[in-house]
Amino acid sequence: MFTTKNTLPLLLAACFASTIGGLPFNSLPILLGSLSETFNLTPESAGLLGSICFFGYLLGTLSSVIVVKRFCLQRLTQLCAVLICSMLILSAYSPEPAQAILWAGIGFFAAIMTCLGLMLVGMMANKEQALGMRQGIELTVTAGALFVIPAFITYRFGYAGTAFALAGVIALLGLSSFFLPKGRHVNEQQPSMSLREQLRIPYKAWLALAVFLLFATGNIALWAFLERLGNDITLSGAQQGIVFAVLKVLGGVAAFSVMLVGNRLGFRIPYIIVGLVLFIGLIMIHIAMGDTETSFVIFASGVWIWEVAFTWGCVYQTAAVARFDSTNKAIMLIPTAFALSAMLGPYSGGLLVSQNYMYLLIFTFVSSLIALICYLGPMHPWQQETNETQ
Repeated sequence: MFTTKNTLPLLLAACFASTIGGLPFNSLPILLGSLSETFNLTPESAGLLGSICFFGYLLGTLSSVIVVKRFCLQRLTQLCAVLICSMLILSAYSPEPAQAILWAGIGFFAAIMTCLGLMLVGMMANKEQALGMRQGIELTVTAGALFVIPAFITYRFGYAGTAFALAGVIALLGLSSFFLPKGRHVNEQQPSMSLREQLRIPYKAWLALAVFLLFATGNIALWAFLERLGNDITLSGAQQGIVFAVLKVLGGVAAFSVMLVGNRLGFRIPYIIVGLVLFIGLIMIHIAMGDTETSFVIFASGVWIWEVAFTWGCVYQTAAVARFDSTNKAIMLIPTAFALSAMLGPYSGGLLVSQNYMYLLIFTFVSSLIALICYLGPMHPWQQETNETQ
């Protein structure tokens, strides 16, 4: 997997840069939950704010085509880390109307970091392994943050404490920038592409991006309101902290498992496993919402099982997108598809939760099922053909 002496430090630095971009999403339930408590937001308003954040994320992914390859990677990472931290801290003392502007900015610069990390990771030969490592590191770091923040900070200091704590984590991650290339790109001779050139990718890659968008939208809708669901069954702050910390640990383990397995299971079995595991997780969450006596154990187990399936699905679909485009341009559009799903997901989730939580679970399952069927059906031979030619 590693071909040069400095590839491993570069890959780790890229993973930490991507983690900076992923933290706003991975901490979304805690952020929206504490923000709702502080400003007395309705589920619809909280969902809209999450969608605004990822509208900024969408703009960031589109801008990254120009920004990432035209600026010093070290300084770009440091600048984005400082701006994200500053906006988080400002959001702790800003009125509700200003939150939308600040969160759009947070999403924008987080997207730049995600695209920078993906660009470097996507250059590795074994894409399942490299992407598994990236996802594993991102989720492991997040697990530590989500264990401490909800249990010891959020429920004592509210949104202000959450914002400061998250800013501190991002500042530490920003130190990894010193291991990134000092120039504009790993390969200084590679010319920068225009947005039009970036979008010239095979139709199979476009379809894979669309399927990923559907899969992610349904699951992000659930993810954005997990904290609210836990609150509805009266989980304590410590219990919420345990749920989210273990959730991200298991997500990291799931991602590392993909790194170890790679593509040994072929291109059909992984998607069958993802569908079965995801269905079990959703069923357990549904049972927990109607069983107050054992709600914590069943809810936590269901959420953890769902997270494992969601992580597996994301990693394998990202690898498929990269495989369908030998020029490595399509993988840079994964954050764009993710941003679109993160815009649609929280708002859709807010509308569904305001009616009945069951609608949210059904939406997650149906969107995931359709996406997985695409890989089990027409897209299965495409992956086999592409893999044989590479």
